[in-house]
Amino acid sequence: MGELHHECGVAAVFHAPGAAVSPMAPIPGDANSVARLVPRMLLDMQNRGQLAAGMASYRADRNALIKVHKELGTVAEAFRLNHKSEFETIMQGVDGTVAIGHVRYATCGGDDRYNAQPFERDHGRRTKWFAFAFNGQLANYKQLKEELLSKGDYHLKRDTDTEIIMHALSYELQTEDVDPDWVGIFRRLSEWFDGAYNIVLVTAHGELIVARDPLGFRPLCIAESGPLFAVASESVPLANLGFQKIRSLEPGTIAIANAEGVRIERYAPSPKQAHCFFEWIYFANVASTLDDRSVYLSRAGLGKELARMETVPLDEGTIVVPVPDTAKAAADAMAFSLGVPSVEGLMRNRYVGRTFIEGTADRAAKARLKYTPLPEVLAGKRVLLVEDSIVRSTTMRALVREIRDRGRAREIHLRVACPPIVAPCYYGIDMSTRDELFATRFAEMDGERILLTEEAQDQMARELGADSLRYLPVDAIARSVSLAPDRLCRACITGQYPTDTGRDLYQIECNPEAAGANERRRAYETAVTAS
Repeated sequence: MGELHHECGVAAVFHAPGAAVSPMAPIPGDANSVARLVPRMLLDMQNRGQLAAGMASYRADRNALIKVHKELGTVAEAFRLNHKSEFETIMQGVDGTVAIGHVRYATCGGDDRYNAQPFERDHGRRTKWFAFAFNGQLANYKQLKEELLSKGDYHLKRDTDTEIIMHALSYELQTEDVDPDWVGIFRRLSEWFDGAYNIVLVTAHGELIVARDPLGFRPLCIAESGPLFAVASESVPLANLGFQKIRSLEPGTIAIANAEGVRIERYAPSPKQAHCFFEWIYFANVASTLDDRSVYLSRAGLGKELARMETVPLDEGTIVVPVPDTAKAAADAMAFSLGVPSVEGLMRNRYVGRTFIEGTADRAAKARLKYTPLPEVLAGKRVLLVEDSIVRSTTMRALVREIRDRGRAREIHLRVACPPIVAPCYYGIDMSTRDELFATRFAEMDGERILLTEEAQDQMARELGADSLRYLPVDAIARSVSLAPDRLCRACITGQYPTDTGRDLYQIECNPEAAGANERRRAYETAVTAS
């Protein structure tokens, strides 16, 4: 699904000072070379953002104790991975025993290097000198901005919640001594922040601080092996480095790595959780395990749910076709359950990135650029086309047309491995406003429940040019991910938000004529302008 984008991914490594050098160090015997693991980790999380990439490191024998490198583009472009001498020059500048990294897709701030992460807070005192990276989104950005500006002589240069976090950390550090109370700092911040935030931070004292928000919106994985401690938004980067025992950092906890070792403490209560279900069905690498749940098995579970709902007659001319790539696991499981072939009737050009055509071409041209239907596979077939989700529907309309016209499919039955998206996300996913979402025009309210009847789905199918359309029901998500519904954030498919600001913003979205709503909505849209 090309209409939905994630807020980012973070990574970090820490090598204990004075310890024997980890065998995972890229340069044998050189603890400072562990910073070179960060580009590798970011490459394994490229799925989480392709707009910019960067890293910051600490090195004790360097005049610039903290040094940052960040550029627009993919990880390979930002770190010149295809140019050995240029990569070596970059890494010689940012080698170190502690490092953090970030891949970005902007849901807040602009598309320029200035907004790329990590952010560095330079200071003459080492206690107050740090660099950090963040993924998620603060729903109460506007209120935070106003409160910060009211605290004194502050001036904000960027229109992004990342800058708010930087100044909030600086504000909390101003009364701290040489040994900051990071648990207390994040406890106070948790009372201020509303939304999703995973933070990795390196200090000029050579500490690594890692925090996950109390609701656990975004996944965050940690691992230790000897003197090496590492962090990533997904498990795959850690597994590919060779870590064996990978676990999730619990919501509301902080990991502090320094000369005394690694300790994990709770900084805020976490009486409820709100893991974003989209991590399992779309965003994460299919090989990852998040909060002890396999992404692959979750997507396969979605496919089994689709199979149980299927009513279209099955014959030897029926095939299941996934929309590459995230729908493949669901499509394969669905096909296996139904006893029909799962085939690649659509080939995706994986080398198409952000090009000039994105801004000038219509959706049909973009679909032709990204996907090629295979008439040798599709012609004359009844196609069960499996997609992970539908947001605005413009890409899907073009894709269905291509499959029918170029692929010469006899029938196209669209199966969506997700319930209809009927509400925006305020926690780090680039979604449209409610009025722009495809399903909102067809959904009905039954008290607090959102319903989409079979008649409505048939009408939607006609609009998309398909012979039929079926979504998964909301309760299928919890079954597939194997988490209780009250541990998942399902706001975009239920309209039920897990935080006060989310509920408030949705009420504004649904009732734009309410007193004061227009002003508040404009302020919010300015703060979180999607790229």
